[in-house]
Amino acid sequence: MPDSRISNPTVAFIGGGNMARSLIGGLVARGRSADAIRVAEPVAALRDALQHDFGVTCAEQATAAAEGAEVWVLAVKPQVMREVCAALVPLAQANRPLVVSIAAGITTAQLDRWLGGAMPVVRAMPNTPALLGAGITGLFANPRTSDAQRIDANALLDAVGPTVWIDDEAKMDAVTAVSGSGPAYVFLLAEAMQAAGIAQGLSPEAARALVQQTLLGAATMLVQQNEPADVLRTRVTSPGGTTQAAIETFEAGGFRELVDRAIHAATERGRQLSAAND
Repeated sequence: MPDSRISNPTVAFIGGGNMARSLIGGLVARGRSADAIRVAEPVAALRDALQHDFGVTCAEQATAAAEGAEVWVLAVKPQVMREVCAALVPLAQANRPLVVSIAAGITTAQLDRWLGGAMPVVRAMPNTPALLGAGITGLFANPRTSDAQRIDANALLDAVGPTVWIDDEAKMDAVTAVSGSGPAYVFLLAEAMQAAGIAQGLSPEAARALVQQTLLGAATMLVQQNEPADVLRTRVTSPGGTTQAAIETFEAGGFRELVDRAIHAATERGRQLSAAND
């Protein structure tokens, strides 16, 4: 594929689930022509919804959507990725599109091999807040990916939130563990805080409202004030006060070590997914 940048490349989404839908919505909202977006999705209801909501062209078969597209976004489950790629090998070898995968645990080397070899591949790990345009995506490009193709991949994922390029693919499993799975950790904290508030006598409605806005406000401060988390934590922890009592309890309970073990477990699971699907 030549290095000159395609200003509005045709993008084929192989898989039309929630993450693909969020990317398509972000692209269309940013001015990408619906005529330049195709989707392959075996479920008729999902195809109809995408076509109705965004005006994109949908097909049942992956080859129908991928034919002639300069960028392929592989948005299927890791367990079926190899099978999906096998059906696309002739087109991949004939056209050499940029391949962007959002499947957890599948490496660029695996994708390159499954598509017949010598392919430009970008591995991406967005997270579920992308559904609201508030996600973040870790990206890794294999050596066959040109600078122009990196720009195209970045523009694609930037439609649903900021991007972070990773220079070592082995670290992508850590990206998955920190940000890909990360929203669930926050939801778990919210569950626990709500339950604790109720145990202290708050109504379920009051506990839910207080926790939701507290988490939103804290996240907003982290992003907008551009200061390290430990600085912000220290600033709201008055010596001898209620916050210090809670923080000391967290620390005594091994909170940091527990988070470290959880992130490690998620990272290892990502590596296992890669091995299991090889």
